[in-house]
This record gives sequence, C-alpha cells and structure tokens, in this order.
Amino acid sequence: MGDRSNGEVLMLEAPPSYGRASSSSDAEIIDALPYIDDDYGDPRVKLEVDRLVEDEMRRSSKKPADFLKDFPPLPTFNFEGYPMIAREYERVRAGRPPVSLDRSRYELEIPPANKRNDETAWRQALQRAQRLLQYQVMRMENLELLLKYGPDAWKQHNQRLEVYLSRMQKLAQEQNEKIEKVNRERKYHQQNTAYELNALHMQWKELCQKNIDISAACASVETRINELKREAAERGWNLDAITENGQLENSEL
Repeated sequence: MGDRSNGEVLMLEAPPSYGRASSSSDAEIIDALPYIDDDYGDPRVKLEVDRLVEDEMRRSSKKPADFLKDFPPLPTFNFEGYPMIAREYERVRAGRPPVSLDRSRYELEIPPANKRNDETAWRQALQRAQRLLQYQVMRMENLELLLKYGPDAWKQHNQRLEVYLSRMQKLAQEQNEKIEKVNRERKYHQQNTAYELNALHMQWKELCQKNIDISAACASVETRINELKREAAERGWNLDAITENGQLENSEL
C-alpha cells in the first residue's frame, strides 16, 4: 500500500478472490440491474452477446439432447390397479398406433351358407340380434334422458366451470399483483441505488487512474535510478560503500 500519512489513498490492492468464481458450485452471482442498466437496449451489445453465445455453442461438445442428462430422472409411474391405463401408457411410450374399436359385435350377421341348417349357428345369431336390439333400446332411453335432463345438467356444469374460472382468475390476479409489487420494489431500490453505484463507479475509475499514474511514476523513478547507477558506475563510485558510510554517519548522529 502507498503512504497514508496524509489521509489520501494512493494504491488499492485487489482482494485474493477478485475476478475468480466462487469455489461453491451452488453460488450464483447475479449482477443484472435491468431498471438502470442501459446496455441491454444497445444493438451492439446484443450483437456481441449473440456472438459470444454462438462461439460457446460452437466450442461446446454437448449436443442439445445431452443437456437433459443434467436433470434428475423422471419418476417411475405406478399404475397398480389400473391395467387399462398401464397398457395405454406403454403403447404411447413405445410409439405404437392406437387400437381401433372392435365393432364386429354390433353388426347383425346371419349364419354363413354352410351353416344355414345349423341350429346352434342360428341360435347364436338370434342372441346377437337380441343383444343389438337391447343395445338400441338402451341408446333410445339414454337419448330420452339426455333430452329431459341434459340441458339442466349442462347448465350446472357450466356454472361449476364459471365458479372455477372465477377462482382461477382471482388467484392469477393475486399472483400478478405480487409480481407487480416485487417489480415496483425492485425498480425503486435499483433507481435509488443507482446514484450510489454511479458515485462508486466514478470513484473506482479515479482510483484506477491514480494507480496508473502511480505505476507510471514508479517506472519513471526506477528508470532515473538506473540512469544514476549507470552514471555512478561510469565515474567509478561504489554506491554500496557510500550508502553504508551514510548509514553509519546517520547512526552516529
């Protein structure tokens, strides 16, 4: 450090950790101040950032799919007690097409020609026809019930959806208000701190300039000392002996 006898700081020494990332992997350094930093709106800064990102991506040996390896594994789904959902999940996971519905049991077919005289074949065809008839009867009953109670059921369902929508909109509004509050507080603190940051930035620039001036002065002094030593050597003076004699005389005084 420089001489502080006059109360003026001449040299500043950087801390050991200056300019080096923290050893902790969990440490995150966030120095963005979007409300007071004007560099983000500069197109030249954007071009430089894009160039740095492209250079980093070009140098990186990772592929886009490799970044997924850094995430924790997906949870194992357990469809115990739901075999139909388990089979559908495995089908979608394997990329197989969906199985089409088997509508053969809803078709009314008479026995083939080689079984026209077979009583068992006709009995099965009759049972299939009875099932289809009962199925159509149930469809008619369901349609009648839908015509009778469907409008009111849909109205109640729509009312429940409207209540749910109102609740979700209220929650969304509350979250937006919290976000807006945080942004207002952040903007207020950043704008109030901008004056102090600007003052510290100017002080830092002045101290850097002062360090540069001191380094230049030290280099000039060293150059002058070397010139004097060279001149003393040319004249045959022993500076070490003169220095020792001067120290002895000073000590005697």
